Amino acid sequence: MEKHQRFSLWYVLIAIWGVLLLNNLIVSNYGPKNLAYSEFLTRLRAGDITEVSVTGDVITGLMKSTEGDAPATKPSIPGFSKDKPEEAEPTLPFTTRRVDPNLSDELTKYNVIFKAQPQSTFLRDMLSWIVPILIFFGIWYVLMQRMNPGQGVMAFGKNKARVYAEKELDTRFTDVAGCDEAKAELEEVVEFLKTPERFQRLGGQMPKGVLLVGPPGTGKTLLARAVAGEAQVPFFSISGSEFVEMFVGVGAARVRELFVQAKEKAPCIIFIDELDAIGKSRSGAIVGGHDEREQTLNQLLVEMDGFDPRVGVIIMAATNRPETLDPALLRAGRFDRQVLVDRPDVIGREQILTVHAKKIVLAPGVDLTVIARKTPGFSGADLANAINESALLAARKNKDAVDMDDLEEAVDRIMGGLEKKNRVINPKEKRVVAYHEAGHAIVATFTDGADAVHKISIVPRGIGALGWTQQLPTEDRYLMSQTELLGKIDVLLGGRAAERLIFGDVSTGAHNDLQRATDIAMAMVTEYGMGATLGQATYPRQNRPVFLSPDQSGLARREYSEATAARIDVEVKGILEAAYERVAALLTDRRAALERVAGVLLEKEVLDEAAFQAVLHDSAAPDATVATEPA
Repeated sequence: MEKHQRFSLWYVLIAIWGVLLLNNLIVSNYGPKNLAYSEFLTRLRAGDITEVSVTGDVITGLMKSTEGDAPATKPSIPGFSKDKPEEAEPTLPFTTRRVDPNLSDELTKYNVIFKAQPQSTFLRDMLSWIVPILIFFGIWYVLMQRMNPGQGVMAFGKNKARVYAEKELDTRFTDVAGCDEAKAELEEVVEFLKTPERFQRLGGQMPKGVLLVGPPGTGKTLLARAVAGEAQVPFFSISGSEFVEMFVGVGAARVRELFVQAKEKAPCIIFIDELDAIGKSRSGAIVGGHDEREQTLNQLLVEMDGFDPRVGVIIMAATNRPETLDPALLRAGRFDRQVLVDRPDVIGREQILTVHAKKIVLAPGVDLTVIARKTPGFSGADLANAINESALLAARKNKDAVDMDDLEEAVDRIMGGLEKKNRVINPKEKRVVAYHEAGHAIVATFTDGADAVHKISIVPRGIGALGWTQQLPTEDRYLMSQTELLGKIDVLLGGRAAERLIFGDVSTGAHNDLQRATDIAMAMVTEYGMGATLGQATYPRQNRPVFLSPDQSGLARREYSEATAARIDVEVKGILEAAYERVAALLTDRRAALERVAGVLLEKEVLDEAAFQAVLHDSAAPDATVATEPA
């Protein structure tokens, strides 16, 4: 895109100041000498004045050069003949203001040649009007030229879409990894834009709209750019929030203009990011039913409904809140094709890491498969951030290449936060944290359905985490059994149980563990039908977002009676108490292993998977026969 230089009003002010300074310099050095009228009379009576021209009350003329005057010149004086012979003495031009109306008598008395000129103010008056107007329009023109499209009061109704020409789109499907199914769906769109006759010869029509749905950071916008890059067609990109302004009707006008421009550049792609900003479901209330957002949505619906598919304009949009969209947007004939762009699996994560790793220098021993296994739930943006963070860490350490330690530290930093090795923790609290994290690790090792321990650390991270037990799943899971959910609760309660077992007291360090364990138990009872007394009924939270976390929705209202709520509370409490009893018994049986792991953790602060297993096996030999028993 063309870059506009920033315009500043200071440039105009400096230019005006320079012109005035130059004019003053020229006038002071080469212009006529400005005399006081008294001095003019004195020189007249002394015989120094040779010629005079009177125009109104302004007197100009020539006078003899005397000692102290500037070097003599012989300029011409308006109204006098240029053929006049040279004076014997050098003369200087001068100007003054007439005060005495009877000056002609004085000039005649001293034999001075003089002539009166008629005063004309037409040119002066014209310049006094024209010059300021020209300056004003010049500044206005420059400002309009420097201003970006869509800015200013006169451009409210213009759309703010950024138009990318074919040559500016260098994104291809090879730059997108981890979403093969979504790419396969969009390849048909590319084929339609390249060879529309292939689909139209049998009477088929391409879907008017393609809606990309998925969690944030999964590459929805990147996929849309890749479609335009593959098809080599113009790409209109605009955010849903850019349609709406404080003035009613502006959004609808922008929608109309956008579609007019798209028809002129067809075949092309219109991409609306964050569609939920203008496409939220319309309420049935009369009050507020004609606000700006709804008018913009209505205009979008009209434009999409009346759009001729043969024109060759594909409308694409992206959102992570599809449950909030108006049903009229999703009906056939509008956004009738929805493409899910989900978080990548382990194979997709490895492909994404490979794509982003091409931009950095990797050490020979780097295994991206390990990093892919270590990052379940990461989106494409998270993985790109991990690669970038690893490069920054390696550069900070003056390394020549990024190795595995840098990659793992970058992932740990994204998942757990920045390490705070300089935070001072007193020995007693550090010992509590060590036993707390060792309790998590021991329970995770000897509990069915729990993920394997990858790393244990008692180095503070993030805002309030004093320790961290990291677990890695052996594979991506899409279903969770009741045993696995109970195993997660057991691991979360392992830290609290270890504190009570060793110190006979508990601390506030288990706050987050208890909250997560309660959420899992609540979901088991209210959503998954795993309660003991409520049967197969479910009581989920209403309007729960599909791709965002429940905490981001702000909607947690329930639609069941107080009696049912009391039964749910009893069920949740029973699950948590039973889990705590299991964990306490497990740690009591393996107290020797708990003591050994905590002791080594206090000494080294960080234990990886191999070191933890070595410490655990050395201290847990008597328990080896019961290691596979269900907890």
